[in-house]
Amino acid sequence: MPRRLQPSAVVSRRRFLQEGAACAGSLLALAGGGPLTSRFLSAGQAAQPSQKTSKPGPHRYQGLKSDRYLGSVEVVAKVEDTEIFTEGPAVDAQGNVYFTNVPVSKILRWTPATKQLSVFRENSNQTNGLYFDPQGRLLCCEGGAGRITRTDMKTGAIEVLADKYNGFPFAAPNDLCLDGQGRIYFTSRPGVKDPSQGNVNAVYRIDPDGKVTQLLAWPRIHMPNGIVTSPDNKILYLIESHPDADHHRDIRAYDLAADGSLSNERVLINFYPGRSGDGMCIDAQGNLYVAAGLHKTRKTSETLDTRPGIHVISPEGELIAFRETPLDTITNCAFGGEDLRTLYVTCGNLLLAIRTEIPGKASYRPRG
Repeated sequence: MPRRLQPSAVVSRRRFLQEGAACAGSLLALAGGGPLTSRFLSAGQAAQPSQKTSKPGPHRYQGLKSDRYLGSVEVVAKVEDTEIFTEGPAVDAQGNVYFTNVPVSKILRWTPATKQLSVFRENSNQTNGLYFDPQGRLLCCEGGAGRITRTDMKTGAIEVLADKYNGFPFAAPNDLCLDGQGRIYFTSRPGVKDPSQGNVNAVYRIDPDGKVTQLLAWPRIHMPNGIVTSPDNKILYLIESHPDADHHRDIRAYDLAADGSLSNERVLINFYPGRSGDGMCIDAQGNLYVAAGLHKTRKTSETLDTRPGIHVISPEGELIAFRETPLDTITNCAFGGEDLRTLYVTCGNLLLAIRTEIPGKASYRPRG
């Protein structure tokens, strides 16, 4: 039954980043790291930016053709609870929007047909990112339990897909995506200070047979966040969003091989010194829709150079459109609607909707 949500106090993003930033910052003192293959940069090298990527700063927002890509911003739901930090939108085959309120461990459901907001699940183990697989099952990044789960939406049964790597529990899973072969890619942070005592900030892959592979890890990456695959499954995009000075705040692209391995790391777009992206999704033409920026600083080294809202970024790394969102903190987005041309955005205590000219990639629509 739908449940009425209680009065709110919106939680600052800083509260969630503080511990992770402290851990990752301490890791800077460590030398070396895991073995690196020749396909990646060494720990001391910087990824090369795309030649076409726009430079950070206010000028980046000049001359955009935003109306060609994005409609107006509509508030479709307002969350009321004792604490609020919304995240992880995903849309099922019927068009219902699921998203999370992390600090109170709830998964919420917005039903467009009835315009009703309800609680889908309580005690969600601080679930963050969500994703529907092609069979209509709900994948969850259960940050509080350090695991990836899959829910059968017909029976309600919850299956644990992975909860450890190399004998250690995962650091909190944050966001996830799938490729065309059903492999799951997810980000995990904040990691421990000492890699010999646990898992560091990392990106993992879960194969259909359950095998878990660590693809990227500290110090090669700093604070992995949003993650998506391209419509042709040939590129994996990763947001880096470390709040501390002189750390990665960008989107990185990797060639994605048929076997699920990564190579050819490059920086698609750099947000530093502003707040980087958090979550993102991708349209049928390969453009990224990135939730990034701040209205006000939040006691980090992040500046206001990145404006708060949805940034549309081409496969070449050009910012081509932007739509400002009304309050802090914008976190994530997902395509939905009958035509996959409604972008749902989690932003503070609001669920927003923005119509788009280009639909989301076809695999965002579950069959089940």
